Amino acid sequence: MTTPEIIDQIHEVILEDRRISAKSIAEQLRISRERVGSIILEDLDMRNLSAKWVLKCLTAAQNRQRCQLSEQRLGFFGRDPNNFMLRLVTMDETWFYHYGPETKQQSLEWRHRGSPSPQNFRSRKSVGKVLVSIFWEQDGILLIDYFPKGLTIN
Repeated sequence: MTTPEIIDQIHEVILEDRRISAKSIAEQLRISRERVGSIILEDLDMRNLSAKWVLKCLTAAQNRQRCQLSEQRLGFFGRDPNNFMLRLVTMDETWFYHYGPETKQQSLEWRHRGSPSPQNFRSRKSVGKVLVSIFWEQDGILLIDYFPKGLTIN
């Protein structure tokens, strides 16, 4: 039977360590794992969620700089909204990895009728990679630049 005391105990244990497993809670409070799961889901209305991966954790100074740049661009737009997009150039960058996959022609093998087909497994990333920077405006791409590993761009 579920009592308000048990629910409160489970809630306290979770708040102390949000990464604790239901199995550990059950062992600690000496109740069944199923009962703990039911209380967490139904009575406490909690879910076990994974952390979301983000690209960067910005510092306060970086956040402030982003806000200032956004306000500056908003000012440009306010002064001349018709020509704003004409003057805007943006860029993005990504790493491209070199792969050495076998072509379909290279993978051909002679087999007896009824024999299973050969299998090709996913190729691994090689040690080679290139940083690709792409600059574009409203009319299209202005520049695509390739930087080998070890070089930097300012």
